[in-house]
Amino acid sequence: MTCIDGEVEMEMECLPRFGYGLDGARWSGGELGEAVARAEDGTELRLTSDMDLTIADGAVRGSLKLRENESGFCAVTWGNDDLGGPRSAPEALERLDSTEEFWRDWLRGGRFPDHPWRIHLQRSALVLKGLTYTPTGAIVAAPTTSLPETPGGERNWDYRYSWIRDSTFSLWAMHTLGFDQEARDFMRFIVNVCKDHPDLQIMYGIGHEKELTESTLDHLSGYGGAKPVRIGNGAYDQRQNDVWGALLDSIYLHEKALKGRGTQADRELIRYQVEAAIKAWHEPDQGIWESRGEPQHYVSSKLMIWVAVDRGARLAGGIGFDELAGEWRSKADEIKAEILERGVRDGVFRQHYETDALDASLLLIPLLRFLPPDDPRVKATVEAIATDLTEHGLVLRYKVQETDDGLHGKEGTFLICSFWLVSALSEIGECERARLLCERLLEAAGWLDLFAEELEAESGRHLGNFPQAFTHLALINAVSHVIADEQREDGGVTAVFSEMGGVREDA
Repeated sequence: MTCIDGEVEMEMECLPRFGYGLDGARWSGGELGEAVARAEDGTELRLTSDMDLTIADGAVRGSLKLRENESGFCAVTWGNDDLGGPRSAPEALERLDSTEEFWRDWLRGGRFPDHPWRIHLQRSALVLKGLTYTPTGAIVAAPTTSLPETPGGERNWDYRYSWIRDSTFSLWAMHTLGFDQEARDFMRFIVNVCKDHPDLQIMYGIGHEKELTESTLDHLSGYGGAKPVRIGNGAYDQRQNDVWGALLDSIYLHEKALKGRGTQADRELIRYQVEAAIKAWHEPDQGIWESRGEPQHYVSSKLMIWVAVDRGARLAGGIGFDELAGEWRSKADEIKAEILERGVRDGVFRQHYETDALDASLLLIPLLRFLPPDDPRVKATVEAIATDLTEHGLVLRYKVQETDDGLHGKEGTFLICSFWLVSALSEIGECERARLLCERLLEAAGWLDLFAEELEAESGRHLGNFPQAFTHLALINAVSHVIADEQREDGGVTAVFSEMGGVREDA
C-alpha cells in the first residue's frame, strides 16, 4: 500500500481459522513485524509486516501511519516455502513486480492468433496455468467448493480435484496454444495415476490421492446461505465409462503433437485401458454428468468407449502392431453400430438407450469425429439441442424433469455446453450462428474475463464453482473454431495453431 497524497492511517487485523472455521489460531512472535499462527495439527501460517504488531484474543493487529509517497506492507505465507515472506515494503513490491513479469513472460511463450478475441484465449490459458499444481502437473477443475449451481439449492460440489475427463480438452488446448511443457506435465500426472491405480477412477487428488470421501460441513453455510457445504466428492468411485475415452484420446493427441515419443510403459498402459474399455462396453453407468440416479446406457458413455477403442487402434497401428490394431478397429466398428442402432431415434441422438430425452454431451459427436459433420444425424442432433435444450439461447445439460439425476431443484445453463454448441455449429457449417453465440458468451464473462460452470440465462449471473477449467477449455475450442472459420472465409490460414489445425483435425 502506498499513500499518494496527504496522510493515511492504516489498521490491520489478522484472525485466521483452521479446520474449515472450527479451530482458532495460537499465535507466537509479534516482534520485528513477524508472527506465526499454528493450528492443532501443526499447520502454520506466517504473517510479516512493517507495522507494529500486537497479539490478543487469537488475532494479530497492527497500525501504520503513512505520509505522501510512503509505502507499507503485510504478507501472509504458508507451506514449506523456504523463502518466507517479504521483510520490507520495497521487497514486497519487488516480489509483486517479479510475479507479474513471470506471468507475462509465460504468456509470451504461447501461440495466439492476431485476432480481437486473442485476449480471451490468453485469459483462459492463464486460468489453466493458475489451476495447475506444479509438483505433479495436475489441473484442478476449479479452486473452490460448494459455490451453488442454484441459489439456495443443494447442487453444491467440491471441484478441487483433477478429472480424467478434462484431459482431452486440456491436452488439446495446451498443444494448440503452444504450451507443450504444460501439456507434458499434465500427461505425466495422468500416466502416473494410471500406473499407480490401473483401474481408472474419474478423478484424483492433485497429489494422486485416490480416496476422496465426501462429507458435509454442517457448521458452515455457503455463498448466499447455500447448504450443504461439501468437502470431498462422492462421485470419485462412480462407474463412468467415458473415462477410458478421455484417457485414450488425450494420449492420442499428445503422441500426435509430440511425434510419437511414447515409451514402452505407455504402450502397455494403452493396451490395459483399451481392453478395460471393451470389457465395460455393455455395462450401464452414471454418465458424463455424474448422475446420482440409476445407472443407464448413456450414449455419451458409449461414444467415449468407442473413442477409447478407436484411438487405441490408431496408436497400435502407428507403432506397427497391425494385428492388434485390426482387432480393435473391428471392435470399434461394432460399438459404433450399436450406438447408431440403439442411441438414435427419429434421426436424433438421445441421452441414453431407453429415453427420447436430449443431452448436451451429444454435441461432442462431431468434435470427436464419431461421424462426419455433414451426416444428417449429426446436423439433426445439433439443431435439436439448439432448439429444444436451451434457455434464452444458452444450453442446458439436460432437462432436469426428464432425467433422474438423484437431485432436486433447477440448475442454470451450462457454459461448457454452450461453448460446445458454438463448436458444433461451426462443424456443421453454421459459421455465422457459431460466431454470434460465441460473441454473446464472451460478453458474459464480466470484467475479469473469467467463467464459472453455469450461467443464469435470465440475469447473466454466474453459478457454480469459479473459475471453472472445463468452461475455459471449451472456450478455447469454440473461439478456435470461429477464428478458423473467419480465416478460411478470408482465404487465409490459421497460422497460430499447431499442426493439430486450430480445430480438431479429421481423424
